[in-house]
Amino acid sequence: RCGFGGSSADYQRLGSSLLQQVLRRRRGLPILLSVVWIEVARRAGAPVYGVALPGHFVVGFGDREHPVLADPFAGGAPLTGQDAELLVTGATGAALEPSMMVPARPLEIVLRILNNIRAWAAARPERTDVALWAVELSLLLPSHPARLRYEHAQLLVQRGEFLRGAAEMEEYAEILAEIEPTTAENIRRKAHAARALLN
Repeated sequence: RCGFGGSSADYQRLGSSLLQQVLRRRRGLPILLSVVWIEVARRAGAPVYGVALPGHFVVGFGDREHPVLADPFAGGAPLTGQDAELLVTGATGAALEPSMMVPARPLEIVLRILNNIRAWAAARPERTDVALWAVELSLLLPSHPARLRYEHAQLLVQRGEFLRGAAEMEEYAEILAEIEPTTAENIRRKAHAARALLN
């Protein structure tokens, strides 16, 4: 009714992952459009929640055992079980599993949005600024993959912050040393190489 939706072109825009721009343009990625739906529905007292299907985020209504699904990216079109199966198969090649229908927790949604931004920036090497703030925000979340610390260190080095990047690499190597000593040693060498860039 308000004209919110998305298209394949939205996957190429950083603004499609930024809520303020999605609200202004009424265009965005499935997960951001779903966040808009979830928040509007919550304020109206409707039982709506996010469903993090692999490759395509949607919303669920009502009973969590047998939800009614809708796709905000397609303007709110209802999804049948077969539609959901096709979305998952198209994205992963795997079958839809019941575990994929579990309501997404808020922090999982935030991390997935930040992962989308990181993926956008990774395809654009000149946008290490965007990659850096997305990783830094991800690191503030109480639960995040440890490898993000290494990604953060690499971005710092790419942006010329050699000492900070090297220090982060060494800290990450310490975390890995007990379980992956060879990887930890390789990271220590990269930290040494980053410091050498100062000379």
